[in-house]
Amino acid sequence: MRAPVRPVKSGGRLWGDEAMGVVGIGGLFFRAGDPDALALWYRIHLHIGAGCNADAAGPVDEWSWMTHGGPTVFAPFKADSDYFPADKAFMLNLRVEGLEALLASLAEAGIAAETRAEWDSPEVGRFARIHDPEGNPIELWEPPA
Repeated sequence: MRAPVRPVKSGGRLWGDEAMGVVGIGGLFFRAGDPDALALWYRIHLHIGAGCNADAAGPVDEWSWMTHGGPTVFAPFKADSDYFPADKAFMLNLRVEGLEALLASLAEAGIAAETRAEWDSPEVGRFARIHDPEGNPIELWEPPA
């Protein structure tokens, strides 16, 4: 039996005893009652999904969403965590720029957002939460400048 791989901080990166080939998240796939309508909602209100670009550079296609580089948090939570609704297996966290403008746009579209002062900190950034039309929780995160 092989010993478990223990992460070691080396040169600013976390590694086990062998290099890992994963360099980022390649996609997020989930079930929806009406996939076309839900994809359209994400495209209209959050400007994400297939055929979208975070900026005007680069090609778009029918499957890809081109994003800006930056930190991605991958964190399993305890089954009884109250960080997001207990009846949901996941919460999507989206890194944003211009959180206030996005919240104003969502409010104009009738999409309720929740903010709490205790969620925000100068070191980590600002947060807001919304739900898509199928009730999936979405956390909007604006990292510090």
